[in-house]
Amino acid sequence: MYEHEKINYVEFPSRNMAATKAFFATVFDWSFNDFGPDYTAFSNQGLDGGFYRSDKSAVTASGSALIVFYSKTLEQTEAKIKAAGGVIVKPIFSFPGGRRFHFSDPSGNEYAVWSDL
Repeated sequence: MYEHEKINYVEFPSRNMAATKAFFATVFDWSFNDFGPDYTAFSNQGLDGGFYRSDKSAVTASGSALIVFYSKTLEQTEAKIKAAGGVIVKPIFSFPGGRRFHFSDPSGNEYAVWSDL
């Protein structure tokens, strides 16, 4: 089931667990499994992972890795993120192979969404 020496799980900081869960449930239809008040996990999202309570955030300006989502409808995904309270930190731009934008979740973590369309 698990692949030897392959990336298996990812964890993100969360300043506000309820806001984080609401944001990802609304935008990406994620569901969560809570492990006490300071940790929640998600699965079946391309890569399983979780959020742990922390006052810090993961942003590329401080050297963090960037998690990149794929979307067939980039502008619609961007609108969903804005409507759910996400902040666009880099507007849609072109790059070799497609277009993308960066956003932050309610805890200030930075992610990107790209499309080849």
